Amino acid sequence: MKKKDLEKQLKEYGWWFKRSGGKHDIWTNGEREEPIPRHREINEILAKKILKNARLASDKN
Repeated sequence: MKKKDLEKQLKEYGWWFKRSGGKHDIWTNGEREEPIPRHREINEILAKKILKNARLASDKN
């Protein structure tokens, strides 16, 4: 999955970019943080896991 597409979906769940880490960008929904690798292409399994965690966290709010 392209990083740009993953970030677009995170924004739809109400997440936003918080800061840059060492090798990851940190995204948050205000309560939880999720590290996103800084690569153009993100492994499909990892991208699905990140989106699942983001969706579950957004549903709890």
